[in-house]
Amino acid sequence: MSAPLLELESLQMRFQGLTALDKVSFTMAAGSVTSVIGPNGAGKTTLFNCVTGMYRPTGGRVSFAGADITGMRAHLVSRHGIARTFQNLALFSGLTVLENLLVGTYLQGRSGLLQGMVLSGRARAEQASAVAAAHQVLEFLGMVHLAGAMPGELPYGQQKQVEFGRALMQKARLVLLDEPMAGMSGAEKSAMTTLIQRVRQQYGMSFLIVEHDIPVIMEISDKIVVLDFGRKIAEGTPSEIQVDPVVIAAYLGTADAAEAEPA
Repeated sequence: MSAPLLELESLQMRFQGLTALDKVSFTMAAGSVTSVIGPNGAGKTTLFNCVTGMYRPTGGRVSFAGADITGMRAHLVSRHGIARTFQNLALFSGLTVLENLLVGTYLQGRSGLLQGMVLSGRARAEQASAVAAAHQVLEFLGMVHLAGAMPGELPYGQQKQVEFGRALMQKARLVLLDEPMAGMSGAEKSAMTTLIQRVRQQYGMSFLIVEHDIPVIMEISDKIVVLDFGRKIAEGTPSEIQVDPVVIAAYLGTADAAEAEPA
């Protein structure tokens, strides 16, 4: 078997007297979709923050593509090939859709600050390449006609897709999606689900997802990890999680909960 793309080993995160993550371990394979679910306060976003370098874990280990990235700063984690979106929109309201996508390329630049200020040949070449890549992403998203629009002019679902597109611009191997369906209509959720599946199929990209929409999670996940009060209480395929009595008691509520929208 090939080595896992992402591996968490006994990951711990404590905030003074509060244990937000309590020895959480799991792996995910390259090209897969793994989802993390659990009640509010279960430690899901804390887990994301530990993986992406926003928090330094107080114990345990995070490995990505065989490299130990535990406690590594966020910009270095990104350079390893991990991108992230946030629960709340994190677009730049004063930049166009195209310019927001270009923000995702800054870690790939090699020209340096001084060369960029004077627009050296290398800087101009990088800029032209980034603009071309952004147009390709917009074409993939079906949003080329919106390149010059401001984010505030777009429906919420399209704004979320712009943020998703910015993650694609980072050329990441793994994208962490923090509640990508939050606040979306049924049609917008369907469009986002289709987009995730298309990116996975076309680019072989892997996704780690935190999401409360159980029907969506059951549809797109290869594996589901369930957290409760910072502990992993279950791990398995959607069909296994859906009937797990521990999960039902802690989160799903009833055996039929996975068939309905959560309140």
